[in-house]
Amino acid sequence: MDPVSSLPSRSSARQGGAGKKGHSTAARKPSKKRKRKKRGFFHTVGRMLMVLILLVAIGEVWLYLTPSGNKMLYLMADTLITTQHRHWAKYLIGQAELDRRVAAYQRQFDEMGEEKDTHTIKPQPGAAEAGDKEAEKPKPLIEIEEVSGTGYRGYVVTVNDPTKIRLGVPAKRGKGEKVSSMVERTGAIAGINGGGFADPNWKGNGFKPIGVVISQGKLYYNGLDSKKSSTQIVGIDKQGKMVAGKYSLDELKDMGIQEAVTFQPRIIVNGKGQIKSQKEGWGIAPRTAMGQREDGAILFVVIDGRQPGYSIGASLYDVQQIMLDHGAVIAANLDGGSSTVLVTKGGEIANKPSSEYGERYLPTAFLVFEHPEQVDIPNIWEGLRPQDIDPGKK
Repeated sequence: MDPVSSLPSRSSARQGGAGKKGHSTAARKPSKKRKRKKRGFFHTVGRMLMVLILLVAIGEVWLYLTPSGNKMLYLMADTLITTQHRHWAKYLIGQAELDRRVAAYQRQFDEMGEEKDTHTIKPQPGAAEAGDKEAEKPKPLIEIEEVSGTGYRGYVVTVNDPTKIRLGVPAKRGKGEKVSSMVERTGAIAGINGGGFADPNWKGNGFKPIGVVISQGKLYYNGLDSKKSSTQIVGIDKQGKMVAGKYSLDELKDMGIQEAVTFQPRIIVNGKGQIKSQKEGWGIAPRTAMGQREDGAILFVVIDGRQPGYSIGASLYDVQQIMLDHGAVIAANLDGGSSTVLVTKGGEIANKPSSEYGERYLPTAFLVFEHPEQVDIPNIWEGLRPQDIDPGKK
C-alpha cells in the first residue's frame, strides 16, 4: 500500500474530528442527568435520616423526661424481663435499675405468698333443691371460653371437677415432653403447661424442674436445698382444693397435696387481687395461670403473646382481673412465655404458642382426665439427684 494514500485527507480528518467532538457532546448530556439524579437521591436520603434522628430524639425526650413516656419505658423494660432476652432491658433502664427491679419484684412475689389462704370449697346446692330443671343437666367436665382485651387474646378453661386433674410428667428420662404429646399419650381430654424449669441460654431440654414436683400425692422431684426450705407452689390437695403460696415439704405433706409444681406469684388470695395496678403487672407477655372458684371449679387462663396483629400478651394484672371476673377466690401464676400452651383431646393445640421453634419440651403439665384413677404416671426422676441432671443436654 502507498504510504501517502494510506493517510487520511485533511477533509476526512476534519470530518473525523468533528464526528468525535459531536459524539463527546452527546455523551456528556446524560452524564449531567445522572449527576442530578444522584444528588437528588442523596438529598432525599439525607432528609430522611435527619427526620429519623429528630424522631429518635423526640422519642427519647418523651420516654425519659415525661411521666407518660416513663410509664411506657418501664412497661417495655418489664416486658423484656419476662422474655428470653432479659439482659436487653439494661439498654432501656441500665443494669443497676434492671437488677433493682428484678429484686423488687422477687420481694413482692415473696410477700404475696405469705398471707394465709382461708378459702373453702362450697359446692353449689343441687338442682332438685333449687327446683331448676335446666340446672339438672350435668355440667361438662371442661368448658373452654375465648377471652380478649387490650392487646391480648386467649382462653379460660373451666374444669368443673377439680379431682379429675393430674400432673403429667415426661415419659422418658433426659428430656421434657410436649404437652400435646402428654395429652395424646395418656388419653387426657385437656392439658395446660405447668411449672418452670432450668433453661440455660433459653435452650433447655425441659427435664430439670425448678423447686418441687408432686404427682398423685407423691414427691416426684425435690430441688430444694433442705427439708426445711420453703417454696412457692401451685397445686391441688386430695379434696380438690387449690393450694398456692409458700410452704415447706413437711407442710405440703401435712396438707395432703395431691398435685403441685413450684411457681409464683399468687395473684388472688381470699378473693382479693394482690396486684394493685397495671404498673405492678410485670410487663406484657404470654401468660398461664391457675385459679379456683368458690364452688370448686378450677380455672386456667391461657393468654397468647409476642405476635403483633394477633396478640401481644397480657400483664399479671390483666390475668388477675380475668380470674376475678370469672369468680376466682384464689389464683396463681404458672410458667408462661414460650411455654404457654393449651391442648385439647387428641393432642390438638388450641392456642398459638409464641416460641419460634414451636411447642416447647416441658417437665410438667396439668392434665384433665375422665377417669384419672386409670392413669399411670411413673416417676421418671426416681433415683436422680438434681445436680446430676444436665438441663442443656439434648
